[in-house]
Amino acid sequence: MPLKAFRGPKVWLWRWRRNPLRRRADVVEAWLLLAAWLLTVVTGVLAGLLAARSVEHGLARERADWRPTVARVVARAPGRTTAAGSGGERVWAEVRWTAPDGENHTGQARVAPGSRAGTPVTVWTDPRGHLVSRPTTPSEAAFRGTLTGVLVGVTAAAVPLFGGLALRSRLERRRLAHWDAEWARLGPQWGRMTG
Repeated sequence: MPLKAFRGPKVWLWRWRRNPLRRRADVVEAWLLLAAWLLTVVTGVLAGLLAARSVEHGLARERADWRPTVARVVARAPGRTTAAGSGGERVWAEVRWTAPDGENHTGQARVAPGSRAGTPVTVWTDPRGHLVSRPTTPSEAAFRGTLTGVLVGVTAAAVPLFGGLALRSRLERRRLAHWDAEWARLGPQWGRMTG
């Protein structure tokens, strides 16, 4: 606490107030830091919103384009079917389906263990008939979009933030160099006045 008593009370916005001790460097630093903070906020918010919107739009397009298709298991799936059901367990098996253009396709899909050849299974396909994962629900898409937007916004905001901090550090070093030069010039004269 002694340092705070030595420094005096904190004065807000002192760089913009009239003061005979205020230097031009103080005003320049104040405006540059204000610009850096504003740029940080604007960049972070805009980048985050654009990224979130882009992700949600892409996932909505997938929901609109991807279709469930009935495929048939080609050969018996590995594993055994239990009497109580599979309990959500799935194994990979080769399946065959017909694309919208009439062409037959084969691929790997998750099916119940022990599924026999010819067992129907629902798979998701894109407009060209290729296998894709299940599309996200609207709530999953909103969550992904929000998470991506936050991450992109924070990352984008870091650039002007660290740029402003680097600029402030450089201005501080320059100010200290000026003070050292002034002290080197006036220090010896001051010693003669007190002695």
